[in-house]
Formats: sequence, structure tokens, C-alpha cells
Amino acid sequence: MTGIGGGVELGAQAARSRALAVLRVRSRALAVALLPAAVAVILLAGGSTGHLVGGGWDAARWAVSVLALLVLAATAAVALVVARARPAVTPTVAVAEESAPDLYRMVRDLADRLDVPAPSAIALTPDCDSWLEDRTHPAHGPPPARDHDDLSDPVGPARRRSAAAPVLVIGSPFLWWMRVGELRAVLAPVVAGTGPAAHPDIAAARRFIRGLDAAVAATSTDGRGPLARAARGGIGGVSRLLLRGCRVHAAEMERGVAAAAAERAQAVDYGLRIVAQEQVGLAYAGWDRLLTRVALPAWRMGRWPSRLDVGVVAALTELSRRDRLAEGFASRLGERPACDLLEEPGLMDEAVSLLAARLFHGGPAETGPDWAPVGWEEYPEEVVDRAWRTDAARLHRVLDTLGVRRAAEGAAPGTDGPTLSRVLDHLTTTPAEAPVPARDPAADADPDATPDPDATPGTAHHATPGTGTATPDDQATSDPQAATASDPSDPQAATTPGPQPLTTPDDQATTAPAAPGNADHSDDGNGTEDDDDDLAGTTPRGAALAAGLSAQLAREEARTQALASGTAPPPPGTTTGPAATGTALWDDRALPLLPLQPPRTGREILTAHITAMVCCAAMDTAGATPGLDWLDGPTLLVDGARRADLAPHVRSLVETGDPAPLRAWLSDLGVRPEKPVRLV
Repeated sequence: MTGIGGGVELGAQAARSRALAVLRVRSRALAVALLPAAVAVILLAGGSTGHLVGGGWDAARWAVSVLALLVLAATAAVALVVARARPAVTPTVAVAEESAPDLYRMVRDLADRLDVPAPSAIALTPDCDSWLEDRTHPAHGPPPARDHDDLSDPVGPARRRSAAAPVLVIGSPFLWWMRVGELRAVLAPVVAGTGPAAHPDIAAARRFIRGLDAAVAATSTDGRGPLARAARGGIGGVSRLLLRGCRVHAAEMERGVAAAAAERAQAVDYGLRIVAQEQVGLAYAGWDRLLTRVALPAWRMGRWPSRLDVGVVAALTELSRRDRLAEGFASRLGERPACDLLEEPGLMDEAVSLLAARLFHGGPAETGPDWAPVGWEEYPEEVVDRAWRTDAARLHRVLDTLGVRRAAEGAAPGTDGPTLSRVLDHLTTTPAEAPVPARDPAADADPDATPDPDATPGTAHHATPGTGTATPDDQATSDPQAATASDPSDPQAATTPGPQPLTTPDDQATTAPAAPGNADHSDDGNGTEDDDDDLAGTTPRGAALAAGLSAQLAREEARTQALASGTAPPPPGTTTGPAATGTALWDDRALPLLPLQPPRTGREILTAHITAMVCCAAMDTAGATPGLDWLDGPTLLVDGARRADLAPHVRSLVETGDPAPLRAWLSDLGVRPEKPVRLV
């Protein structure tokens, strides 16, 4: 215990010394601002006593006095902006003590064991992380009295600022996946951070840095006139200069606080915390898979899963069933889950699920006809079936614009509807046709290079403007077997840094290799060349169809954004969902804050739409059903079993124009491609 106490003291001392260094930067800045005023006072005093007389001294007194007034006015403006600027606050769902008395009791007991102040409140966030957050700024004070039940502290703003206890933010997946003992072990080093945070010097340094950061953000917006822009630029420049001077000291101060908290927490559940850290990585992987492969398709269809935290438990349980490395984790499910510490875990899960949809997708703050919750039981019909049929309908609309006949000559009556045969026949490559040749970088660099005589004229550049601007909201809406060329479990998903998402044994069959450079596509309006490269190696008809689908998706996305921009945001202070989500504490005009996916390429869009059409034909003619796989999202079920072998057959049709593998797959399932399918 002596070593632990010594480590705590060393870390706290290092943090305090760095906090004093931050405060010295503030003092020096204030001294520089007061220097002209001090010189002016000396000159005025010298003139009044008869020591500094003469024309030169009079001119100096006037010049320095005017300069002092200007500097004092600028200093007052900077100080006012820094003091009144609203620091950034993480969007969270507040947990009132009445709704989680056991959780509050556990945190207070933990703080007593660590001999540190207890957090002032608890909040949940849709993320796999936990931290302390200071919300003592006046802008983060409680709303009107009628909403106090959903606020962090009902005793009033004066008591909150005097106590200066931070809010404990807990990742909601931890509550549902971890057991009570594991959660306590994980929270121990976080709660221990309230001790250093209560020190006056550290608290003052943190307030100063947060104020500077908020001032920089407040002055980054454009002013209404030249004078306002000049004032904002000056205040922002001073704030940035002070931030640069504090940067190193602030970083070292936070490291010292973290070191002191970690040393103090070693006395509490140290052995259990080692095991719990493994659950943190597993929860992150399951949460990432659930958001990118399950929740994202639903959000794009105007539905938000209302039980995401329950879904992450199901996803991790499924992972433990498939992966022998995770077999030991399933045995924990018999212990008491941490969500039992909540009085109404279902309501909290629903509130966190709505907040996750807003953060990662930019959905509305309130439910409505076009933004409704969906349960996991209704997910296959409400999301998977609708997504597939929507994509299939879009595919046939683009075929209509390309002038493709509904039915072949001599076809039987009643087969002129939207059929899979129409798609297969259009994409089938005849011997006279050839795939689009891959672009040669050397030929592009050499203007005198001879073009490939085998290339079909006009087919290498079918991509139209807009084909490279597919937005993240268009990502893999209808891909039941993850047949696109991008991996939705890309760790670019908007979560905190953590372990890479785990893969399952079925991933080899369900996920195609990532296309080179896919993550580098950006929606900058200049993606035509990248799309041409992506479509190189496909058939000419496939390239044209992919270009049409990309343009159609871009138009639909533009209409959706136009409608969304005409919707006024909810008034500050209102609550959304079954619990207070803290929307009054953060700016929601830039949603989504953390988009999950990069834009899709033309080949990925074409593959997803063909896959959706195949699934629709299988459901309407062969009795297949839509399903939900917890790790891979929408899936096709045939006789209750998941079919994960569709992706390579679709890729063969897209890349080579050979429908034989896909027709054999359809024949094996009894799918009749000549029969019309039901669209939306």
C-alpha cells in the first residue's frame, strides 16, 4: 500500500505542477495586457507631479493612454468570450438517481473505497468508453424546475459549482454486456479521477483550457459584417495563441491525473479488472458490428432499432457460439448483468438507441411516420424486406431509363413485370462484347500512347457526374450477405479508438475483399475518375447501369437532405424519447457527428442492387424469407437456414457478365427468374 500511495502522490504532484504552469500562462497573458495601462498610469502620475513635463511627454501620455484603453477593451472582450463561451459537452442520456438507485449506490460505495469525492451524476452514452466530464459551466445548468428529475443534480447551480464534481459518463454497452463486478472494476480508475479533479489548481486550469477551446469554436463562425469578422478573428487568434502555450502543460497534467487515478484504483478489484478489460474489447467489437451491419440499414430505411444494447448482447452471444475463442464468455451470462442496476433498463435502452441514431446517422430527435422505432422481431419485415424491394425497384427504374425491354420477344404473357430475368439478360455479355479494360497509368501519363483496339469505344467512361458522390447514407442498404466490395466492419466507424472488430468464421463467405482505395473516396464532386477506375474490369452494360444507379442514389440523397434542411431543430431544453437525452447541452446542427461508413463505389452499388433483386425473386418464387444475422445484418433464409454463398455468384455476373454461376444457384433453390416480383 505504501508503493500505491507513493505513486498516487507522485502523479498528483505532477498534475498540480502542470496545472500551475497552465495558470502561469494565463497570468502572463494578463500581465502583458495590463502593461500598457501600467505605463499609462506612470506617465499620468509623472505629469501630475511635475516630473514628466513637456510636449514629448504629453504626446506619449496621450498615445500610451489610448493604447492602454484599446488593449484593456480587447482584453475585456477576450475574457468575456472565454468566460461566456459554451464548452463542448458529449451527447448523453442523463440517468436520474430515482431511475437507478442501485447504480448510484454502487458508484458512491466505490468512491468511498477509493477515498475520493463521488461523481455528481451519471449519464449514458452510445459508446464503448467511460470518462468523467465537467458540466459546472453556467450554460450547462439545470433547465426549468419541471425537468429536474432528468437532470444531474437537483440541488441548484450554486451548489453544483461549489462542489465542482464531474459527471460520470458510462458507455451503455458496458451496462448490458458486463456483469456487476466487472462494471465496478472497469469504473474504478474512472471514479478515482474525481480526487485530482477536486484540487483547486487542477480545476481552475481545466476551466481555463475549456474556456479557450470554447472561445475558439465560438469565433470560428462567420460574422455578419466586416467588423464582426475582424473582432471574431482577433479574439480567436488570441485564444489559439494561449491554447498553443498551454498545450504541452495541459497534456502532461491530464497524464498525471490519469496516473494518479490508476494507481489509486489498483487497491480495488485489481484481479477482476484484468478480466473486465477483455470484456471491454469484446464489447467494442460487438458494438461496431451491430452499428455498421445491423443498425445502419435500418436507419437508412427510416427505422431506428429501439433495443441496441440488447442487440449487442445477442451479437456477442452469437459470436461466442461461432468462435471457439469466445466460448468462455458465454458462461458469464448466468451472472447478474449490470443493467439490473437500472430500474427500467428498457426505457434507457430506447433513449440510448435514439441518441445513437442521431449521432451516427443524423436522424430526427423525435419519432414520426418517417422515423419510427422498430423491434428486433419486426426487423426482417420492416427493414430487410423493405430495403431489398426498394433497391430492386430502383434497379428497374434505372433499367427503364436505359431503354431496356421489360420482356424478351416471344415471352409468355404476364412476364412483362419487374423480373430477375430482365436484369440477367441485360448484364449477360455476348462473345462480341468485352469487359471494360483496366486503365493503364502509363498510358494515361503518355499522351502519345496508342489506345487499346479491343476496348469498346465510349464504354470506359460511362460514369456520370454524381457517380462518385454516393453518401454514407447509401451504404449497403440491401446487402444480405455483405456482397459489396467494402467491409462494413471498417474501424473507421464512429466510436472511440479500441480493438479491431472481431471476425467470424462465416466472414470469408459473406464479405468480399475490400476494393483498393475504397476508404479514400470523398464526396467532393470530382470522383468520376475514381469511379472509372473502380468500374474497370466490369462489362460495358454493368458500368452504364452502375453509373445510372449512382446518379439515382445521389438525386435521392439530395432530395432527402433538402427536406431535412427545411426542418427546424427542436427548441433547447426539450427532452426526446423516454428519457432526457441532453440535447440542450450540445449543438445538434451538424449531425451526424460520427458517420459510420465511407461512400460506396459504383461496383458496390451495382452488386448490392443485384443481390437485392435476387433475394426478392427468391422470396416471391421459392419461399425464402428475410432474416437477421446479429453479426452480418440482413440475410436470406431458405428453409430457415442462412444462405451465405450468394456473393461470389453475383460478383461473377458483375465483373465478367457470366450469369451461369448465378443461374445454377437459382436453379438449385428453385427460384424462377422469369416471374415478376413485388416491389415497393
